[in-house]
Amino acid sequence: MKVLVPVKRVIDYNVKARVKSDQTGVDLANVKMSMNPFCEIAVEEAVRLKEKGVATEVVAVSIGPQQAQETLRTALAMGADRAILVQSDQDLEPLAVAKVLQAIIGEESPDLVLMGKQAIDGDNNAVGQMLSALLDWPQATFASEVVVEGGKAKVTREVDGGLQTLEVNLPAIVTADLRLNEPRYASLPNIMKAKKKELAVKELGSLGVDTKPRLKVVKVTEPAKRSAGIKVETAGDLVTNLKTAGVL
Repeated sequence: MKVLVPVKRVIDYNVKARVKSDQTGVDLANVKMSMNPFCEIAVEEAVRLKEKGVATEVVAVSIGPQQAQETLRTALAMGADRAILVQSDQDLEPLAVAKVLQAIIGEESPDLVLMGKQAIDGDNNAVGQMLSALLDWPQATFASEVVVEGGKAKVTREVDGGLQTLEVNLPAIVTADLRLNEPRYASLPNIMKAKKKELAVKELGSLGVDTKPRLKVVKVTEPAKRSAGIKVETAGDLVTNLKTAGVL
């Protein structure tokens, strides 16, 4: 069974993002970049499936600039077998990303696409669902547990009311939630081995996919700063201050 894992290069989650002075987007100059945390979880789960003997090959794919090769090398160091970079300097919208992945899936024919539920930069939570619609494949989103056997995937997913378990026929799309697993750290020997693993580079234009933007960013602003809190001596003071603030 072949598992395809899309991964995205994003601003490291420990870095405080800065908005450009012209409010057209986030400033990426001289900022530490890393693999999207949800993508990391998806890679870990795919590698675990291989370690269990369920999967035979794990293929990581990324869409982005040349520097995204570093992100793919991280996936290879974690245990992916090979990687594909669709090179593009465009910041693609979710629908365009889904179309590019559809083209790659047409070439690779995976049995399972395991991906992060969202990227922490755009927070769109849309690519997995759009890809499922384009391929007409079943989907199970927000996975906190994945069991694959007998040509089916049993997925426990987190919903507002608790946990829901779905069973989908393969091939299918599964998106990983935060509590699916704890990603491993890539060891130094595996980092060195990753340098020798196959990493194919394709140009976005070679796929013949319509990636023209359909959305326009009007303005990007920083969130409003929170006002400082105050300390109160007694519960009565707390109630008085809440009433004054209009909370009670």
